[in-house]
Amino acid sequence: MSEWIETLPEAAQTYLEGRRLDEVECIIADLPGIARGKAVPASKFARQKHFHLPDSIFFQTITGDWAEAAGEEGFIERDMVLTPDLSTATAAPWTGDWTLQVIHDAADRNGGPIACCPRNVLKRVVEMYRERGLEPVVAPEMEFYLIARNLDPAREIAPMVGRSGRPAAARQAYSMTAVDEFGPVIDDIYDFAEAMGFEIDGITQEGGAGQLEINLRHGDPVKLADEVFYFKRMIREAAIRHDCFATFMAKPIADEPGSAMHIHHSVLDMQTGRNVFAGPDDEETDSLRHFIGGLQKHLPSVIAVLAPYVNSYRRYVRDNAAPINLAWARDNRTTGLRIPLSPPDARRVENRLAGMDCNPYLGIAASLACGLLGLAGAIEPEPEFHGDAYAGELDIPNVQGTALDLFEQASDLHALLGPDFARVYSAVKRAEYEEFLQVISPWEREHLLLNV
Repeated sequence: MSEWIETLPEAAQTYLEGRRLDEVECIIADLPGIARGKAVPASKFARQKHFHLPDSIFFQTITGDWAEAAGEEGFIERDMVLTPDLSTATAAPWTGDWTLQVIHDAADRNGGPIACCPRNVLKRVVEMYRERGLEPVVAPEMEFYLIARNLDPAREIAPMVGRSGRPAAARQAYSMTAVDEFGPVIDDIYDFAEAMGFEIDGITQEGGAGQLEINLRHGDPVKLADEVFYFKRMIREAAIRHDCFATFMAKPIADEPGSAMHIHHSVLDMQTGRNVFAGPDDEETDSLRHFIGGLQKHLPSVIAVLAPYVNSYRRYVRDNAAPINLAWARDNRTTGLRIPLSPPDARRVENRLAGMDCNPYLGIAASLACGLLGLAGAIEPEPEFHGDAYAGELDIPNVQGTALDLFEQASDLHALLGPDFARVYSAVKRAEYEEFLQVISPWEREHLLLNV
Protein backbone atom coordinates (compact mmCIF):
# COMPACT_ATOMS: atom_id res chain seq x y z
CA MET A 1 0.00 0.00 0.00
CA SER A 2 2.88 2.37 0.66
CA GLU A 3 3.79 2.56 -3.04
CA TRP A 4 0.62 4.35 -4.12
CA ILE A 5 0.74 6.64 -1.08
CA GLU A 6 4.15 7.82 -2.28
CA THR A 7 2.48 9.12 -5.47
CA LEU A 8 0.03 11.35 -3.58
CA PRO A 9 0.30 15.14 -3.29
CA GLU A 10 2.78 16.32 -0.69
CA ALA A 11 0.09 17.56 1.71
CA ALA A 12 -1.62 14.17 1.74
CA GLN A 13 1.67 12.41 2.41
CA THR A 14 2.48 14.85 5.22
CA TYR A 15 -0.95 14.27 6.77
CA LEU A 16 -0.34 10.52 6.84
CA GLU A 17 3.27 10.68 7.97
CA GLY A 18 3.77 8.23 10.85
CA ARG A 19 0.09 7.24 10.74
CA ARG A 20 -1.92 4.35 9.39
CA LEU A 21 -4.47 5.28 6.73
CA ASP A 22 -7.86 3.82 7.70
CA GLU A 23 -10.27 4.80 4.95
CA VAL A 24 -10.56 6.43 1.54
CA GLU A 25 -13.67 8.32 0.47
CA CYS A 26 -14.13 7.82 -3.28
CA ILE A 27 -16.22 10.79 -4.39
CA ILE A 28 -17.64 12.64 -7.37
CA ALA A 29 -19.73 15.83 -7.60
CA ASP A 30 -23.34 15.51 -8.81
CA LEU A 31 -25.24 18.35 -10.54
CA PRO A 32 -25.86 20.34 -7.32
CA GLY A 33 -22.23 19.78 -6.28
CA ILE A 34 -23.01 17.25 -3.54
CA ALA A 35 -20.29 14.64 -2.92
CA ARG A 36 -21.53 11.20 -3.96
CA GLY A 37 -19.55 7.99 -3.73
CA LYS A 38 -18.33 5.27 -1.39
CA ALA A 39 -16.06 4.99 1.63
CA VAL A 40 -13.76 1.99 1.42
CA PRO A 41 -11.04 0.58 3.68
CA ALA A 42 -7.60 1.78 2.66
CA SER A 43 -6.45 -1.78 2.00
CA LYS A 44 -9.27 -2.29 -0.49
CA PHE A 45 -8.65 1.06 -2.20
CA ALA A 46 -5.01 0.07 -2.73
CA ARG A 47 -6.19 -2.98 -4.70
CA GLN A 48 -9.01 -1.46 -6.75
CA LYS A 49 -8.44 0.39 -10.02
CA HIS A 50 -11.98 1.74 -10.23
CA PHE A 51 -15.47 1.39 -8.82
CA HIS A 52 -18.99 1.87 -10.12
CA LEU A 53 -21.94 4.17 -9.47
CA PRO A 54 -25.14 4.43 -11.51
CA ASP A 55 -25.39 7.35 -13.95
CA SER A 56 -28.74 8.19 -12.35
CA ILE A 57 -26.95 10.24 -9.68
CA PHE A 58 -26.95 13.02 -12.29
CA PHE A 59 -30.73 12.74 -12.81
CA GLN A 60 -31.69 13.55 -9.19
CA THR A 61 -33.15 16.85 -8.15
CA ILE A 62 -31.97 18.65 -5.02
CA THR A 63 -34.95 17.17 -3.15
CA GLY A 64 -33.98 13.60 -4.07
CA ASP A 65 -36.68 13.08 -6.67
CA TRP A 66 -35.90 11.99 -10.22
CA ALA A 67 -36.13 13.97 -13.45
CA GLU A 68 -37.02 12.41 -16.79
CA ALA A 69 -33.41 12.85 -17.90
CA ALA A 70 -32.38 9.36 -18.96
CA GLY A 71 -31.38 8.74 -22.58
CA GLU A 72 -33.11 6.82 -25.33
CA GLU A 73 -32.74 3.48 -23.51
CA GLY A 74 -34.71 4.78 -20.56
CA PHE A 75 -34.04 4.77 -16.83
CA ILE A 76 -31.85 1.68 -16.61
CA GLU A 77 -29.24 3.17 -14.23
CA ARG A 78 -26.24 2.16 -16.27
CA ASP A 79 -23.01 1.85 -14.27
CA MET A 80 -20.30 4.45 -14.70
CA VAL A 81 -16.62 3.52 -14.35
CA LEU A 82 -15.08 5.80 -11.73
CA THR A 83 -11.28 6.03 -11.72
CA PRO A 84 -9.35 7.87 -8.99
CA ASP A 85 -7.52 11.06 -9.86
CA LEU A 86 -4.79 10.70 -7.25
CA SER A 87 -3.68 14.30 -7.80
CA THR A 88 -6.88 15.28 -5.94
CA ALA A 89 -6.18 13.11 -2.88
CA THR A 90 -6.49 15.19 0.26
CA ALA A 91 -7.15 14.78 3.96
CA ALA A 92 -10.58 14.64 5.54
CA PRO A 93 -9.25 16.10 8.81
CA TRP A 94 -12.62 16.36 10.58
CA THR A 95 -13.08 12.58 10.67
CA GLY A 96 -12.40 10.46 13.74
CA ASP A 97 -9.78 8.36 11.99
CA TRP A 98 -7.15 8.91 9.30
CA THR A 99 -9.13 9.37 6.10
CA LEU A 100 -8.38 10.64 2.61
CA GLN A 101 -10.80 11.97 0.01
CA VAL A 102 -10.15 11.31 -3.68
CA ILE A 103 -12.14 12.78 -6.57
CA HIS A 104 -12.83 10.30 -9.36
CA ASP A 105 -13.19 10.70 -13.10
CA ALA A 106 -16.39 9.33 -14.62
CA ALA A 107 -16.32 7.34 -17.86
CA ASP A 108 -18.63 4.95 -19.68
CA ARG A 109 -17.77 1.32 -20.35
CA ASN A 110 -15.88 2.33 -23.50
CA GLY A 111 -13.71 4.84 -21.67
CA GLY A 112 -15.51 7.92 -22.97
CA PRO A 113 -16.27 10.76 -20.51
CA ILE A 114 -19.76 10.86 -18.98
CA ALA A 115 -21.15 13.98 -20.65
CA CYS A 116 -23.34 15.14 -17.77
CA CYS A 117 -20.62 14.81 -15.11
CA PRO A 118 -19.86 18.41 -13.99
CA ARG A 119 -16.09 17.88 -13.78
CA ASN A 120 -16.09 16.51 -17.33
CA VAL A 121 -18.07 19.55 -18.54
CA LEU A 122 -15.38 21.87 -17.18
CA LYS A 123 -12.59 19.74 -18.62
CA ARG A 124 -14.30 19.89 -22.01
CA VAL A 125 -14.40 23.70 -21.99
CA VAL A 126 -10.77 24.00 -20.80
CA GLU A 127 -9.67 21.68 -23.61
CA MET A 128 -11.41 23.92 -26.16
CA TYR A 129 -9.30 26.84 -24.93
CA ARG A 130 -6.16 24.72 -25.27
CA GLU A 131 -7.09 23.76 -28.82
CA ARG A 132 -6.83 27.49 -29.58
CA GLY A 133 -3.42 27.74 -27.85
CA LEU A 134 -4.90 29.38 -24.77
CA GLU A 135 -4.73 28.49 -21.08
CA PRO A 136 -7.62 29.80 -18.96
CA VAL A 137 -6.86 30.89 -15.40
CA VAL A 138 -9.48 31.51 -12.70
CA ALA A 139 -9.62 32.68 -9.11
CA PRO A 140 -12.92 32.07 -7.27
CA GLU A 141 -14.18 33.98 -4.26
CA MET A 142 -16.49 32.12 -1.88
CA GLU A 143 -19.11 33.91 0.22
CA PHE A 144 -21.14 32.08 2.84
CA TYR A 145 -23.03 32.58 6.09
CA LEU A 146 -22.42 31.11 9.51
CA ILE A 147 -25.89 30.72 10.98
CA ALA A 148 -27.52 29.47 14.15
CA ARG A 149 -28.52 25.80 14.03
CA ASN A 150 -31.84 25.54 12.24
CA LEU A 151 -33.79 22.27 12.38
CA ASP A 152 -37.18 23.70 11.38
CA PRO A 153 -37.61 24.74 7.73
CA ALA A 154 -40.57 26.92 8.75
CA ARG A 155 -38.35 29.05 11.02
CA GLU A 156 -36.43 31.98 9.57
CA ILE A 157 -32.66 31.68 9.42
CA ALA A 158 -30.75 33.65 12.05
CA PRO A 159 -27.05 34.56 12.29
CA MET A 160 -24.87 32.49 14.58
CA VAL A 161 -23.97 33.64 18.08
CA GLY A 162 -20.34 34.72 18.26
CA ARG A 163 -17.73 34.56 21.00
CA SER A 164 -19.28 37.60 22.71
CA GLY A 165 -22.58 35.74 23.18
CA ARG A 166 -24.35 38.14 20.80
CA PRO A 167 -25.72 37.30 17.36
CA ALA A 168 -23.47 38.36 14.50
CA ALA A 169 -24.04 41.96 13.46
CA ALA A 170 -24.84 43.09 9.92
CA ARG A 171 -23.24 45.89 7.90
CA GLN A 172 -19.77 45.27 9.32
CA ALA A 173 -17.94 44.64 6.04
CA TYR A 174 -14.17 44.18 6.47
CA SER A 175 -14.45 44.48 10.25
CA MET A 176 -11.69 42.52 12.00
CA THR A 177 -13.74 42.57 15.19
CA ALA A 178 -16.56 40.83 13.34
CA VAL A 179 -14.11 38.23 12.02
CA ASP A 180 -12.84 37.66 15.56
CA GLU A 181 -16.40 36.80 16.62
CA PHE A 182 -16.10 33.64 14.53
CA GLY A 183 -12.53 32.93 15.63
CA PRO A 184 -12.95 29.27 16.65
CA VAL A 185 -14.68 28.36 13.37
CA ILE A 186 -12.13 30.27 11.30
CA ASP A 187 -9.27 28.62 13.20
CA ASP A 188 -10.64 25.21 12.23
CA ILE A 189 -11.07 26.33 8.62
CA TYR A 190 -7.41 27.38 8.48
CA ASP A 191 -6.27 24.18 10.20
CA PHE A 192 -8.34 21.98 7.91
CA ALA A 193 -7.14 23.88 4.82
CA GLU A 194 -3.51 23.44 5.87
CA ALA A 195 -4.01 19.70 6.39
CA MET A 196 -5.67 19.49 2.97
CA GLY A 197 -2.89 21.43 1.26
CA PHE A 198 -5.05 24.38 0.22
CA GLU A 199 -3.81 27.96 0.25
CA ILE A 200 -6.31 30.56 1.43
CA ASP A 201 -5.60 34.01 0.00
CA GLY A 202 -7.64 35.70 2.73
CA ILE A 203 -10.79 35.66 4.88
CA THR A 204 -12.89 38.80 5.30
CA GLN A 205 -16.18 39.78 6.89
CA GLU A 206 -18.76 40.65 4.25
CA GLY A 207 -21.78 42.93 4.57
CA GLY A 208 -24.25 40.37 5.92
CA ALA A 209 -24.71 39.26 9.52
CA GLY A 210 -22.41 36.27 9.89
CA GLN A 211 -21.32 36.47 6.24
CA LEU A 212 -17.69 35.66 5.40
CA GLU A 213 -15.66 35.52 2.20
CA ILE A 214 -12.71 33.27 1.39
CA ASN A 215 -10.48 34.08 -1.57
CA LEU A 216 -8.43 31.40 -3.32
CA ARG A 217 -5.22 31.81 -5.27
CA HIS A 218 -5.57 31.88 -9.07
CA GLY A 219 -4.80 28.78 -11.08
CA ASP A 220 -6.07 25.95 -13.28
CA PRO A 221 -9.89 25.96 -13.53
CA VAL A 222 -10.36 22.25 -12.79
CA LYS A 223 -8.01 22.37 -9.80
CA LEU A 224 -9.75 25.46 -8.40
CA ALA A 225 -13.20 23.94 -8.91
CA ASP A 226 -11.97 20.84 -7.05
CA GLU A 227 -10.89 23.11 -4.20
CA VAL A 228 -14.24 24.94 -4.01
CA PHE A 229 -16.00 21.55 -4.02
CA TYR A 230 -13.78 20.41 -1.15
CA PHE A 231 -14.00 23.74 0.68
CA LYS A 232 -17.80 23.75 0.83
CA ARG A 233 -17.76 20.36 2.53
CA MET A 234 -14.92 21.34 4.84
CA ILE A 235 -16.50 24.66 5.93
CA ARG A 236 -19.74 22.87 6.80
CA GLU A 237 -17.78 20.43 8.96
CA ALA A 238 -15.89 23.24 10.72
CA ALA A 239 -19.16 25.02 11.53
CA ILE A 240 -20.85 21.90 12.94
CA ARG A 241 -17.94 21.50 15.35
CA HIS A 242 -18.97 24.83 16.90
CA ASP A 243 -22.73 24.29 17.13
CA CYS A 244 -23.61 26.34 14.06
CA PHE A 245 -24.28 25.73 10.38
CA ALA A 246 -22.53 27.07 7.27
CA THR A 247 -24.86 27.80 4.37
CA PHE A 248 -24.02 28.51 0.75
CA MET A 249 -27.58 29.48 -0.20
CA ALA A 250 -27.61 32.46 -2.52
CA LYS A 251 -30.04 34.36 -0.27
CA PRO A 252 -30.51 32.72 3.14
CA ILE A 253 -31.68 35.79 5.09
CA ALA A 254 -34.29 38.13 3.63
CA ASP A 255 -32.84 41.48 4.69
CA GLU A 256 -29.17 40.61 4.19
CA PRO A 257 -27.01 40.54 1.06
CA GLY A 258 -26.76 37.32 -0.91
CA SER A 259 -23.70 35.11 -1.24
CA ALA A 260 -21.77 35.08 -4.51
CA MET A 261 -19.02 33.03 -6.08
CA HIS A 262 -17.23 35.78 -7.99
CA ILE A 263 -15.03 34.29 -10.73
CA HIS A 264 -11.89 36.14 -11.81
CA HIS A 265 -10.74 35.27 -15.35
CA SER A 266 -7.49 35.71 -17.20
CA VAL A 267 -6.19 33.85 -20.24
CA LEU A 268 -2.59 32.96 -21.07
CA ASP A 269 -0.95 32.35 -24.44
CA MET A 270 0.35 28.79 -24.15
CA GLN A 271 3.46 29.52 -26.23
CA THR A 272 4.61 32.71 -24.54
CA GLY A 273 2.94 32.41 -21.13
CA ARG A 274 1.78 36.02 -21.45
CA ASN A 275 -1.62 37.24 -20.33
CA VAL A 276 -3.55 37.87 -23.57
CA PHE A 277 -5.44 40.69 -21.86
CA ALA A 278 -2.21 42.77 -21.76
CA GLY A 279 -0.37 43.88 -24.94
CA PRO A 280 3.36 44.39 -25.56
CA ASP A 281 3.22 47.84 -23.97
CA ASP A 282 0.87 46.65 -21.20
CA GLU A 283 -2.12 48.13 -23.00
CA GLU A 284 -5.56 46.52 -22.86
CA THR A 285 -6.03 44.20 -25.83
CA ASP A 286 -8.70 43.21 -28.32
CA SER A 287 -8.83 39.87 -26.51
CA LEU A 288 -9.89 41.60 -23.30
CA ARG A 289 -12.68 43.44 -25.11
CA HIS A 290 -13.84 40.32 -26.92
CA PHE A 291 -13.85 38.25 -23.73
CA ILE A 292 -16.06 40.89 -22.08
CA GLY A 293 -18.23 41.00 -25.20
CA GLY A 294 -18.76 37.26 -25.02
CA LEU A 295 -19.77 37.48 -21.38
CA GLN A 296 -22.22 40.29 -22.11
CA LYS A 297 -23.82 38.49 -25.04
CA HIS A 298 -24.00 34.95 -23.67
CA LEU A 299 -24.22 35.14 -19.86
CA PRO A 300 -28.02 35.61 -19.88
CA SER A 301 -28.25 32.16 -21.47
CA VAL A 302 -26.30 30.50 -18.62
CA ILE A 303 -27.86 32.32 -15.67
CA ALA A 304 -29.75 29.06 -15.15
CA VAL A 305 -26.34 27.49 -14.37
CA LEU A 306 -24.93 30.40 -12.35
CA ALA A 307 -28.22 30.76 -10.43
CA PRO A 308 -29.51 27.17 -10.26
CA TYR A 309 -32.42 27.44 -7.78
CA VAL A 310 -35.50 29.54 -7.21
CA ASN A 311 -33.79 31.11 -4.20
CA SER A 312 -30.85 32.16 -6.40
CA TYR A 313 -32.87 34.94 -8.04
CA ARG A 314 -33.60 36.60 -4.72
CA ARG A 315 -29.93 37.65 -4.69
CA TYR A 316 -30.23 39.97 -7.69
CA VAL A 317 -31.57 42.91 -5.70
CA ARG A 318 -30.87 46.52 -6.64
CA ASP A 319 -28.42 48.29 -4.28
CA ASN A 320 -27.75 45.11 -2.29
CA ALA A 321 -24.21 43.97 -3.25
CA ALA A 322 -25.22 41.82 -6.24
CA PRO A 323 -25.36 42.91 -9.89
CA ILE A 324 -28.63 43.41 -11.73
CA ASN A 325 -27.20 43.78 -15.24
CA LEU A 326 -24.23 43.01 -17.48
CA ALA A 327 -22.61 46.43 -17.54
CA TRP A 328 -18.79 46.38 -17.36
CA ALA A 329 -16.40 48.87 -15.86
CA ARG A 330 -12.96 49.26 -14.38
CA ASP A 331 -12.88 49.00 -10.59
CA ASN A 332 -16.65 49.39 -10.14
CA ARG A 333 -18.39 46.90 -7.87
CA THR A 334 -21.90 47.89 -8.97
CA THR A 335 -21.42 46.32 -12.40
CA GLY A 336 -21.87 42.66 -13.27
CA LEU A 337 -18.47 42.58 -14.99
CA ARG A 338 -15.51 44.32 -13.40
CA ILE A 339 -11.85 44.82 -14.28
CA PRO A 340 -10.15 45.03 -10.86
CA LEU A 341 -7.09 47.14 -10.15
CA SER A 342 -4.04 45.05 -11.00
CA PRO A 343 -0.67 45.14 -12.76
CA PRO A 344 -0.90 44.31 -16.50
CA ASP A 345 0.35 40.74 -16.15
CA ALA A 346 -2.49 40.06 -13.69
CA ARG A 347 -5.18 41.88 -15.68
CA ARG A 348 -8.43 39.98 -15.37
CA VAL A 349 -12.21 40.14 -15.71
CA GLU A 350 -14.38 39.45 -12.67
CA ASN A 351 -17.77 37.84 -13.28
CA ARG A 352 -19.90 38.90 -10.31
CA LEU A 353 -23.11 37.12 -11.33
CA ALA A 354 -22.54 33.56 -10.12
CA GLY A 355 -24.14 32.61 -6.80
CA MET A 356 -22.34 30.53 -4.19
CA ASP A 357 -25.10 27.93 -4.57
CA CYS A 358 -23.93 26.99 -8.07
CA ASN A 359 -21.91 23.88 -8.77
CA PRO A 360 -18.32 25.25 -8.99
CA TYR A 361 -17.44 23.07 -11.98
CA LEU A 362 -20.51 24.17 -13.90
CA GLY A 363 -20.37 27.83 -12.86
CA ILE A 364 -16.74 28.16 -13.96
CA ALA A 365 -17.37 26.16 -17.15
CA ALA A 366 -20.36 28.32 -18.13
CA SER A 367 -18.48 31.57 -17.53
CA LEU A 368 -15.43 30.36 -19.45
CA ALA A 369 -17.64 29.18 -22.33
CA CYS A 370 -19.18 32.64 -22.68
CA GLY A 371 -15.74 34.25 -22.75
CA LEU A 372 -14.49 31.74 -25.33
CA LEU A 373 -17.40 32.49 -27.64
CA GLY A 374 -16.46 36.15 -27.35
CA LEU A 375 -12.83 35.43 -28.26
CA ALA A 376 -13.78 33.14 -31.15
CA GLY A 377 -16.36 35.54 -32.56
CA ALA A 378 -14.47 38.78 -31.85
CA ILE A 379 -17.58 40.10 -30.08
CA GLU A 380 -17.35 43.77 -29.18
CA PRO A 381 -18.69 44.77 -25.76
CA GLU A 382 -20.94 47.68 -25.01
CA PRO A 383 -19.14 50.88 -23.96
CA GLU A 384 -17.75 50.95 -20.45
CA PHE A 385 -20.35 51.95 -17.87
CA HIS A 386 -19.63 55.00 -15.74
CA GLY A 387 -21.40 55.61 -12.46
CA ASP A 388 -23.76 53.48 -10.38
CA ALA A 389 -24.90 50.48 -12.43
CA TYR A 390 -27.84 49.96 -10.07
CA ALA A 391 -29.36 52.99 -11.80
CA GLY A 392 -29.48 50.93 -15.00
CA GLU A 393 -32.04 48.44 -16.20
CA LEU A 394 -32.26 44.77 -15.21
CA ASP A 395 -31.01 42.78 -18.21
CA ILE A 396 -30.62 39.31 -16.74
CA PRO A 397 -33.42 36.82 -16.04
CA ASN A 398 -34.92 37.34 -12.60
CA VAL A 399 -36.95 34.12 -12.35
CA GLN A 400 -35.79 30.56 -12.89
CA GLY A 401 -38.36 29.70 -15.55
CA THR A 402 -37.19 32.51 -17.84
CA ALA A 403 -33.55 31.58 -17.25
CA LEU A 404 -34.26 27.98 -18.26
CA ASP A 405 -36.03 29.16 -21.42
CA LEU A 406 -32.90 31.06 -22.45
CA PHE A 407 -30.60 28.16 -21.56
CA GLU A 408 -32.61 25.70 -23.63
CA GLN A 409 -32.33 27.96 -26.69
CA ALA A 410 -28.55 28.51 -26.42
CA SER A 411 -27.24 26.07 -29.04
CA ASP A 412 -23.84 27.82 -29.27
CA LEU A 413 -23.27 27.21 -25.57
CA HIS A 414 -24.60 23.66 -25.75
CA ALA A 415 -21.87 22.90 -28.31
CA LEU A 416 -19.21 23.94 -25.78
CA LEU A 417 -20.74 22.52 -22.61
CA GLY A 418 -22.00 19.38 -24.32
CA PRO A 419 -25.47 18.77 -25.82
CA ASP A 420 -26.17 15.79 -23.57
CA PHE A 421 -25.21 17.78 -20.49
CA ALA A 422 -27.52 20.60 -21.58
CA ARG A 423 -30.40 18.14 -22.04
CA VAL A 424 -29.92 16.50 -18.63
CA TYR A 425 -29.35 19.78 -16.79
CA SER A 426 -32.48 21.33 -18.27
CA ALA A 427 -34.61 18.30 -17.39
CA VAL A 428 -33.39 18.24 -13.78
CA LYS A 429 -33.86 21.99 -13.26
CA ARG A 430 -37.33 21.94 -14.86
CA ALA A 431 -38.30 19.17 -12.45
CA GLU A 432 -37.02 21.18 -9.47
CA TYR A 433 -38.85 24.30 -10.64
CA GLU A 434 -42.10 22.37 -11.00
CA GLU A 435 -41.61 20.88 -7.52
CA PHE A 436 -41.23 24.39 -6.11
CA LEU A 437 -44.40 25.61 -7.83
CA GLN A 438 -46.36 22.97 -5.91
CA VAL A 439 -45.40 24.60 -2.58
CA ILE A 440 -47.68 27.28 -1.09
CA SER A 441 -45.58 29.84 0.77
CA PRO A 442 -46.36 31.64 4.08
CA TRP A 443 -46.56 34.93 2.09
CA GLU A 444 -49.37 33.54 -0.05
CA ARG A 445 -51.30 32.30 2.98
CA GLU A 446 -50.85 35.58 4.83
CA HIS A 447 -51.75 38.01 2.05
CA LEU A 448 -54.00 36.07 -0.30
CA LEU A 449 -55.99 33.69 1.87
CA LEU A 450 -58.68 36.19 2.93
CA ASN A 451 -57.93 39.20 0.74
CA VAL A 452 -58.39 38.08 -2.85
